[in-house]
Amino acid sequence: MSKLKTLGALAKTGVLKPIRPDKVVRMGRAAKKFGSSPATPIAMAAQRYPKRTAIIDAEGTLTWGEVDRRTDRITRALRDDGIDADEVMGILCRNHRGFVEALTVAGKLGTDAVLLNTGFSGPQLGEVARREGVTVLVHDQSFADEVAASGLDDEIRRYRTWTGAGTDADGGDGAASFDALAETGVDTPVDAPASHSAVVILSSGTTGTPKGAKRSIDREKAKASMQANLAVLTRIPVRSGAATLISAPLFHTWGFTNLLVASMMAAPMVLRERFDPADAVETMAREQVRTFVAVPAMLQRILDLPEERLRGHDTSSLEVVALSGSALPGGLATRWMDVFGDNIYSLYGSTEVAAVAIADPGDLRVAPDTAGPPLPGIDVRLLDEDGDEVPHGETGRIFVRSGMLFDGYTSGGSKAVVDGYMSTGDLGHFDDDGRLYVDGREDDMIVSGGENVYPQEVEEVILEHETISDAVVFGVPDDEFGQRLVAVVVAASGADPTEADIKDWVRSNLARYKVPREVRFRDELPRNPTGKLLRRVLIDEEG
Repeated sequence: MSKLKTLGALAKTGVLKPIRPDKVVRMGRAAKKFGSSPATPIAMAAQRYPKRTAIIDAEGTLTWGEVDRRTDRITRALRDDGIDADEVMGILCRNHRGFVEALTVAGKLGTDAVLLNTGFSGPQLGEVARREGVTVLVHDQSFADEVAASGLDDEIRRYRTWTGAGTDADGGDGAASFDALAETGVDTPVDAPASHSAVVILSSGTTGTPKGAKRSIDREKAKASMQANLAVLTRIPVRSGAATLISAPLFHTWGFTNLLVASMMAAPMVLRERFDPADAVETMAREQVRTFVAVPAMLQRILDLPEERLRGHDTSSLEVVALSGSALPGGLATRWMDVFGDNIYSLYGSTEVAAVAIADPGDLRVAPDTAGPPLPGIDVRLLDEDGDEVPHGETGRIFVRSGMLFDGYTSGGSKAVVDGYMSTGDLGHFDDDGRLYVDGREDDMIVSGGENVYPQEVEEVILEHETISDAVVFGVPDDEFGQRLVAVVVAASGADPTEADIKDWVRSNLARYKVPREVRFRDELPRNPTGKLLRRVLIDEEG
C-alpha cells in the first residue's frame, strides 16, 4: 500500500487533524507505556479527547477520560490484590462498558487476556479456562450460574464487570465489582506494567471446542497489525468521532477489531448487552449512528421486522454497515441495500489469518455473493490438493500470506501452510475483475453420484426464494449415490412453502444433480453468538 494512499485514507477518517504538542507528548508516553496492548488506543484517545463520549450503554455514558481514570483505579486495586503481569485474565462479558474496562485493565496490568465465548456452558467454560491457563476471571453477574458450574471457584480469583441494575455490588459471594473498585483510590496514572499484554481470541468452535489463537506482539507483528488496520481503512470509510453501534460480540475477532478501530478513531461506541433487531433500529435513530458493526444474521433479523418498525425511525445517519463473521448471502445484501441504501462493507477473514478481502457496495451491487478483492498487502493463492495453483476461474483451496497470520493454537497445532501461505479452510475462486468468491468449507463439499456439489451455492439459491429466510444444505449417506443432498429451511414470516416449491426453484436455477433429494422445515437453525451456523450440531440432529 503506497504511503500516499495511506495518508489519503487517514485524512478522510479525520484522525490526522492537528494535535496540540503537549497532547502529542502524552499520547506518545501512553503508547510507550502499554505497547501493542488494547490499553494503548484507549489511553491515547483519553489524552487527545478526554471529554468526548467513549461509551454509550444501558448504564449511561462515559467519556474517554472517565474510562482512563476508572481503569487506572481498578488496575491499582487489582495490583493491591496481588495480580500482576504473570496472571492470565479470562474475560466473560457481553457488549457493555465492563468488557471495554476489563480489556483495558488487562493491558494496564500487563496480563494476557483470553476472550471467552458468552455462549459457553459451565463445563465448557471450565475446560477452556483451564486449557488457556486462566488465573483471574472477570465476568458479568448474569454468568454466575455458569461460573458456579465450571468448577473454577477454587482455582481462580473472580471480579464482576457488570452487575446490572439493582444488584448488590459484591454479588453476594465476595467477588468485588469493577464499579466498586472504580470508586476507590486516587486519580493518578498507573505505572507501566512489567510486560505488555497479549490477547487470545478463540476460534468459533462450529465443529468442536473453540481453540485459542495467539499472535506474537513483537515489533514486526505490531507493525504488520498497523498496516492491516490501515488497509481496512482504505476500503471501509470510518470517521473519527462518529457514533459506532457494535452489535457483533466483542469477544469475537470482528467485534474486538472494531472496538480497537473505534478507540483509534475516538469514536463513541454504542453497546447493548444483547442484540434485538427492533432496539438496534431505534438505537441507530436515537444515537445518530453512522457505523453499524454486525454479522449477517443480524441484518436478516432486522429485515424480518414488520414494515412499520423499519419505516418508523430515521436511520439516514447510517452510512457504513460493517459485516463479517459468517458468509453474506447475496440476496441478503441486495435486500438490505434496497431498504437502507448502499452502505454494506463485508469483510472476509478468519481468526487465524485476519482480514483478507472486503466487498464494498459497488462490488455487492455487481456481484452480491462476492467476498471482494483482496486487501492491499494481502496475497491470496488458490491451490489444489497437490499444492499447485488452480487455473483462473476454477475453485481451489484458499491460502493467504500476510503479516497478520497467527502463530498457532495455544493448545498446539496450526493451519496448513504452503510456501508461506496459510490455509483458511475455505474453497473459492476469482472472477475476471479480481474479486474473490468463497464457495464453501473444504470439509463441507459433497460428492453425489460422482459430481462435486458445494452446499453454499445451493443455499444461496434457496435463500433467493421469497418464502425462505434461512437455509442449510448438507450430505447424508446414500446407497445409490454415495451421498444425497438434504436441505433444511426456515420459512419467512407468514409464508408456507412446500418441499416441491423449493425443489422446483433449485431445479430452475441449478443443474439437476444439485437439487436436494429432501427438504425439511424447522422454526430456526442453530447458530452461535457470532451468527455462524452450527453445521455439525444440525447434521447430528437431522442426519
